[in-house]
Amino acid sequence: MATRRHLANAIRALSMDAVQKANSGHPGAPMGMADIAEVLWNDHMKHNPTNPEWADRDRFILSNGHGSMLIYSLLHLSGYDLPMDSIKTFRQLHSQCAGHPEYGYAPGVETTTGPLGQGITNGVGFAMAEKLMADQFNRPGHDIVDHNTYVFMGDGCLMEGVSHEACSLAGTWGLGNLIAFWDDNNISIDGHIDGWYTDDTVKRFEAYGWHVQSVDGHDSDAINAAITAAKAVKDKPSLICCKTIIGFGSPNKSGSHDCHGAALGEEEVALTRKELGWDYAPFEIPADVYEGWDAKSAGAAAEAAWNAKFDAYAAEFPELAAEFKRRMAGELPANWKQATDAFIAETNEAAASLASRQASQKSIAALAPVLPEFLGGSADLTGSNLTSCPSFKHVSGKEPGNYISYGVREFGMYAIMNGMALHGGLIPFGGTFHMFSDYAKSALRMAALMKQRTIAVLTHDSIGQGEDGPTHQPIENTSAMRYIPNMDVWRPADSVEVAVAWTCSVERADGPSSLVLSRQGIPGRKHAAADFDLMRKGAYVLSEANGNADVILIATGSEVDLAAKAQDALAADGINARVVSMPSTNVFDRQDQAYKDSVLTPGVKRVAIEAGVTDFWRKYVGLEGGVVGIDTFGESAPGGVLMEHFGFTVDNVVKTVKEVL
Repeated sequence: MATRRHLANAIRALSMDAVQKANSGHPGAPMGMADIAEVLWNDHMKHNPTNPEWADRDRFILSNGHGSMLIYSLLHLSGYDLPMDSIKTFRQLHSQCAGHPEYGYAPGVETTTGPLGQGITNGVGFAMAEKLMADQFNRPGHDIVDHNTYVFMGDGCLMEGVSHEACSLAGTWGLGNLIAFWDDNNISIDGHIDGWYTDDTVKRFEAYGWHVQSVDGHDSDAINAAITAAKAVKDKPSLICCKTIIGFGSPNKSGSHDCHGAALGEEEVALTRKELGWDYAPFEIPADVYEGWDAKSAGAAAEAAWNAKFDAYAAEFPELAAEFKRRMAGELPANWKQATDAFIAETNEAAASLASRQASQKSIAALAPVLPEFLGGSADLTGSNLTSCPSFKHVSGKEPGNYISYGVREFGMYAIMNGMALHGGLIPFGGTFHMFSDYAKSALRMAALMKQRTIAVLTHDSIGQGEDGPTHQPIENTSAMRYIPNMDVWRPADSVEVAVAWTCSVERADGPSSLVLSRQGIPGRKHAAADFDLMRKGAYVLSEANGNADVILIATGSEVDLAAKAQDALAADGINARVVSMPSTNVFDRQDQAYKDSVLTPGVKRVAIEAGVTDFWRKYVGLEGGVVGIDTFGESAPGGVLMEHFGFTVDNVVKTVKEVL
């Protein structure tokens, strides 16, 4: 029977061999954390390698994702469908073993990590989701949602500001199901961290309200005792500070930044094998080590026990059991289409003039009763984002609910939402001012990269928001969001477009959506029923020209009404203009060419109108077309004054059209 150290050395060997073969990667962290990982995975992790999607599995997150060979080694050794051939193709094109752990590539990778600090923040989201799902589904004697989230993280994760946002909130929530391990090795890329990171991490986390322990990260018994103690603390998240040696086993490079982000070198690999007593060829794992790591039978037994527990739950609470299965499968309620079709039709009938953020609040209020997995929130701007509604109940980890006040934590909020979406069972949305999407951009990008259903509610969308001035007036933000691959950005022009945008965002299961909404009022408009499906295509002809179009006016959001008024003014001058509302350029770009040509007729000159940067629109209007936009920062004044000052007027649109023609 292999000893604990021998089992841990398998991680060290695979890590240094894979990095050496690729001549690229980070062997130091996996070699330093191998003993911690061995204890956690062999003695505490509840998981089933033959079913990585089992609903009540523990979640494991490698926040210091540069050490990716650690998780690939764990998955391979414990029996996941990650063969040695995949390990050998580490960091190569289309390998399951990408340079950083990528969600959807290797089974058992719960989230994409690499941008430091976001893994621990995702972990907070996983733990919050578990708590919320337990509140909603568990019943006395039936704890069908009962698992932990384990996070490995390094100094870099703790230096990143987002870790402060998330770990502070985790303490407030009292997330006893969250256990984090700090790889305290005193090294980052630039060398020994004493010159740039001297925080008292223990006191920091104690101040957050965490349960904190410190251990020797190479003492298996101490690690085991610390994990056992952490699991016993149910009202606080736990941090286990593990003093480790980076590159453990390397005789010449351990304890230094030389093994942080580069292959050890063939000679040093050979010396390390000797130092560790690992007498096997590269990528060779002896049978007794595989046997010591194999988690398939234990995992199958754990899942079978849970299945029996769930069957008993389903017998007593059949409706709840069916709802749990639906939500974990990511399916929408059976009455979804009927309910949303009726809501959109009712919104159209009312044709109310509202700010699009107000129309959004009405959409939220209508969708929430239909969608029990809806989980709202705002980064301390609920009264401005209008993201809550009467049926929501605020939750702070102490009482059940479905609306979260995240505090002033824009980045943390969206990274937490990513963890919630990945956990399953919830559809999270969160609001902030559109200007502050810059703070959160990396988390929004990660949602798109991982194809997760999250919804960003971004209000106060332009200079039209007014007196707060240029610090709060987005100029480039909407276009910047559109450039994120797989992100659907909606900038709706009226209440009906808002309702359609919300419906499409919830229905979208393969990526995130952002709703860009106005502070100022927008005139209401009654549409033909046929328009509803056309709105879903991202752009449609709002008002056809009187005869063959001389020019096509393309507009979004609050500027669609301006385009409609300009159409009338142009008609008085004998110019026939078609008005196209384009609430989502991303969605429109996915349509077939025939539909795109029916909206934007080839050969017809075009003018785009949007209170944002102009260059984005050249893809639609070409160099020969025109754009009424803004390429400077704003000013502090009432929104209507600013719109006129910066040229968002009928006269300027008419002038631009005539210049183009």
